[in-house]
Amino acid sequence: MATHTIGIIVNGATGRIGGTQHLANALAPIRDEGGLAAGGERILPRLMLVGRDAARVEAAATKHNAEWTADLDRALADPDYTVFFDASATHQREAMLERAIAAGKHIYSEKPVALSVERGQALLRAAQARGVKHGAVEDKLGLPGLQKLMHVVKSGFLGRIVGFRVEFGWWVFDGTEVPCQRPSWNYQRASGGGLILDMYPHWRYVIEGLLGPMRRVVTALATATPERIDEQGARYPVDVEDTASTIVELENGAIGTILSSWATRVRRDDLLTFQIDGTKGSAIAGLHRCWTLSNADTPKTAHFSIANDLNIDYRANWTEVTEGVSRMNPYRVGWENFLRHVVTGAPMQADLAAGIRDVQFAQACYQSMREAKWIDLAPR
Repeated sequence: MATHTIGIIVNGATGRIGGTQHLANALAPIRDEGGLAAGGERILPRLMLVGRDAARVEAAATKHNAEWTADLDRALADPDYTVFFDASATHQREAMLERAIAAGKHIYSEKPVALSVERGQALLRAAQARGVKHGAVEDKLGLPGLQKLMHVVKSGFLGRIVGFRVEFGWWVFDGTEVPCQRPSWNYQRASGGGLILDMYPHWRYVIEGLLGPMRRVVTALATATPERIDEQGARYPVDVEDTASTIVELENGAIGTILSSWATRVRRDDLLTFQIDGTKGSAIAGLHRCWTLSNADTPKTAHFSIANDLNIDYRANWTEVTEGVSRMNPYRVGWENFLRHVVTGAPMQADLAAGIRDVQFAQACYQSMREAKWIDLAPR
């Protein structure tokens, strides 16, 4: 079997997402296992790591047996590297992708792909004009729990979908008593921070991937912690939201809610739970596990008692789902799809247009808050 070596520039290689999820869990394993079978040949990644801190980039390159540079222009000028991947900070992404497209590189991007729909569409037009292929990272549907939930949805077990609920988040310390677990740029508008822009692009493709298109949304936002302490120990004002509540109406008429917060203490099955209710049954998934409840096993609740605890275990009749899960890392799944797309022309569902749809959802939620009304989500 012939080998097709494909050079990949990994920008933002020293960050948590770039270094751990994309390098350690996806690209390096594909290469170290001899490449990816596709179209009668094997696609073998050749990695060039890029970052501003030369010492950190060199250390990452040594760890992952890759080439490296602190000079992005040098990497983009190298004809042996035809793919550009960006995992840099959110506010830097558009400029990075613009440079890569101008250099004729195929692009694969972390989310959000842009800070607005209009700017994302400009990137897409540039990619189309340059004739380069493109993809966006949409990893969360690859989580084991959501894979099992997808299996349940496709099986017809739920019947007609009538509603859903997404709950996500945990308590992020402000740095006074305990160091903050998230970087300070997440809490500053100028650097692309904010819970909506960070997490709602994920909820878009998860919800539409499982249940179909959204019709409209209405959102309320809040900043629960208005001041934080940064990595240098200095206090700074938070000028973005850290809490969001959204109602979503789907094209099929079902209504769902999304509750996301960096200011909530967890007392549920997981950091993320996604429940879907249907006419025949319900299912709820966390990051790794999933349970179902059929009509036959649903308790016949008639009332509640003000005076007495009815002492009912409402979890007792739920059945854990074990089918429908792949053990492959979700980031690796995305990379395999993109590499096959670049080399063989295989379809790429999570392309730049899908990434723009993710941004459209986030942008619609911000608009809803500003205008205090429902916002339509017609495809663009």
